[in-house]
Amino acid sequence: MAVDNLELDVHSSEVFGILGHNGAGKTTIVRLLNGLLLPSTGHISVMGLNPTTEGAVLRRHTGVLTETPALEELLTARDNLRIYARLYNVPRTEITGKIQKLLHTFDLTDHADEKVRGYSKGMKQRLALARALLHDPDLLFLDEPTEGLDPLAAYHVRDLIMELSREKKRTVLLCTHNLVEAQQLCDRVAVLEHGRLLALGTPTGLIRQLTDHMTQRLEIEVLPHNVAAALNILQTVPDITASSDGHNTITVQGAKYEMIPALISTLTNAGIEIYKVLPHESSLENVYFALHGKKEVSHE
Repeated sequence: MAVDNLELDVHSSEVFGILGHNGAGKTTIVRLLNGLLLPSTGHISVMGLNPTTEGAVLRRHTGVLTETPALEELLTARDNLRIYARLYNVPRTEITGKIQKLLHTFDLTDHADEKVRGYSKGMKQRLALARALLHDPDLLFLDEPTEGLDPLAAYHVRDLIMELSREKKRTVLLCTHNLVEAQQLCDRVAVLEHGRLLALGTPTGLIRQLTDHMTQRLEIEVLPHNVAAALNILQTVPDITASSDGHNTITVQGAKYEMIPALISTLTNAGIEIYKVLPHESSLENVYFALHGKKEVSHE
């Protein structure tokens, strides 16, 4: 069972993340939504079209970047784009201009007339993404779009994704293992395991939902002569541990989110002067691992 009773809606113009490990069903979902696989049961509607019966029509409006894109390696980058522009029925009068713009966008102009077999992995990834954008798709499926890219190229791709969504009102379905990237880019995310939906919501919403049940690491900066007294006070609080770096910072482990104000009040009421409180907040990565540990389905 690759996708098991999955039910979700993706909103127009949003960046929607599908998160999951290998075998979670991400690639199968992309194939189903493009009409390349037929569901054994259920109903799919993409932009008002049924991929099962109207896949050819639908694919004129979608662009797909697979995790391991296949390119015509004996041809140049320019020829690769020209062939696919014809396949996508891009008007002949627009082909040259579109190709030039995409080659520039993905920093391939200087290598446009070199055979693709000599390209690095990152260059091939950029070319494949340019190919997916040739026909200005309304819906873009991106599977690990920054995989193999150097930091600057990855930054430009993330910036392009935001531009496509915010300014050009395109819908982006992002399949990724990169949880930091997903938290940065996605309006909402679906967390999958073995084809089942574990959680659905905004990154911030899921983090807050789970933070109520997670412990925090808290750094508290005090004057050096207050460290010993502060440690003595904190050691009386159940379920937490406190230690010092030997200078003026105390690290508290195990404090639940709702405990933090009371901890700080206890210290200040005892005359401890506090100069900085730094909670190490949960991230989408924390949510992801916690969900896979709990195996509970939650929605927001």
